[in-house]
Amino acid sequence: MTSATVLRYTLLEEIPKIRDTLRATFRSGKTLDIAFRKTQLIQLAYLFQENEPRFIEAFKTDLGRPELEVGALELHGTIGECVTAWKNLDKWAKPEGVPFDLTFGVMKPTIYKQPKGVALVIGPFNYPILNSIGPLVGAIAAGCPSVLKMSELTPNISSLLTDLWPKYMDIEYTQIVNGAIPETTALLDLQWDHILFTGSSTVGKIVAKAAANYLTPTTLELGGQCPAFFDTDMDLQVATRRLLWGKTINAGQSCTAPNHIFVPVDQQAKLVEAFKKTYAEFYPEGAAKSESISRIVSDNHFNRLKSLIDKTGGEVVCGGDVDASQRFIAPTIVQNVKLDDPLMQGEIFGPILPIIPVKASLKAYFVLGIGLADPEYQDYQEALDYTNAGDNPLALYIYSDNAALKERIIKSTLSGAVDINECMIHMAVPGLPFGGVGQSGSGAYMGKFSYDTFTHHRSSIHNPRWTDMLSGWRYPPYTSSKLKSSASQGASIPIPRPGPGIAEVAGRGWLSRVSPKFISVLVLVTTVLIMQQRSSSMGGILGSNHP
Repeated sequence: MTSATVLRYTLLEEIPKIRDTLRATFRSGKTLDIAFRKTQLIQLAYLFQENEPRFIEAFKTDLGRPELEVGALELHGTIGECVTAWKNLDKWAKPEGVPFDLTFGVMKPTIYKQPKGVALVIGPFNYPILNSIGPLVGAIAAGCPSVLKMSELTPNISSLLTDLWPKYMDIEYTQIVNGAIPETTALLDLQWDHILFTGSSTVGKIVAKAAANYLTPTTLELGGQCPAFFDTDMDLQVATRRLLWGKTINAGQSCTAPNHIFVPVDQQAKLVEAFKKTYAEFYPEGAAKSESISRIVSDNHFNRLKSLIDKTGGEVVCGGDVDASQRFIAPTIVQNVKLDDPLMQGEIFGPILPIIPVKASLKAYFVLGIGLADPEYQDYQEALDYTNAGDNPLALYIYSDNAALKERIIKSTLSGAVDINECMIHMAVPGLPFGGVGQSGSGAYMGKFSYDTFTHHRSSIHNPRWTDMLSGWRYPPYTSSKLKSSASQGASIPIPRPGPGIAEVAGRGWLSRVSPKFISVLVLVTTVLIMQQRSSSMGGILGSNHP
């Protein structure tokens, strides 16, 4: 499979100029206008809606991506992100108050939403629109002029987007930079106010180190080995359908794709048979003839995946076919895989799904269909130990109807997300953040989380002059009376100390625990407010009677 387009790389000497243009735009104050941001958002949505057929063709050329996947996984979700931000931006950008506090309430504590500055968004090859434009929507909504670095591994998609950009977008606000390592390095050598990167952990470390030179905040969406814990009390056909779908969309080149399955050793055969049935349903004429399978992005990635199939000590039970000329690898399921197998040495990032049989001595009782755990059971301990010994995964999957088992796995692990009886759907759910934890990333985006990522939440107070009557004790010279006043402002502990006598203290009325000083301050503040109100009213009366 060959690419029809040669991507034009941005000239290295132009990259600092692009950043400076965006910085000038930010300093002009132009991006503070909410109406301007909303115009850019809706223009971006129309860019994809009006050119959907061209993007479908570009995806087919670069990734062999089926039309259904292009729409469902890339374009429609991206348009939805634009529309969501457009609809909610006025509310998101509105200054926020804070919960009332008696001491500081008169100061009008307020949180202002302000753009952080000029941003850099570095997108991946595997979801070159959703995971590039998705976070960029947040930067546009927040008022941050931005550079979008597209992947050089998808030249047709990157070229099409670059050509369309000035026809729809204000290039003084957002610009696209294309290129490979030299161009990315040139970008990272510059100072930015926020960097968002989606991609591998290896490159993520390079981005983080470059950002540290300027103390630039970063959002990193990385990856890792996303495990699936399988309990065969689950409906096998539903589970295998969802798992195989999640593993094979975009030919497994998804950072949240299930990397491997843990299954009780005595249940592996049942799971494999269910997979064979689902496989036949998905590809009735065989995977090689199916038009529902994407291709691998490059020869290097293809050769790496083929080598894993060749070297595994497990048994291929579905798939295994490859075609180098098309960069095609059939969805491949491998059983009896050991933890030290070549397939388990890192994130697979392809359509290969190892099944790992593990000890799982489940002992649980069921009451009204709800699993209640026997305190002696040690479910999936081998699988949990392996998962916790490695990097925190971007996602974790549990296929079970056993409430006790689900609770045990969730409480025993840490991951960016956890899906129960589903696969990868969480990143499409409105209101949920998309991001990792620990080695799988930091920060999050999608929806309001994208907006918040590029927004500085600026604290503010406006303190009236008369409050010095209450807080004058803070000014030198410090005296014993001021020390007493200061001490009276200290926080009390309304919670009884744990230990003997707790019931006696807890049983007292709340009024007995209120500080007399607190009551005095409350009376004084109330009196001052009443006097101000009366003074204002009297001024109004006198003003209305003035000839």
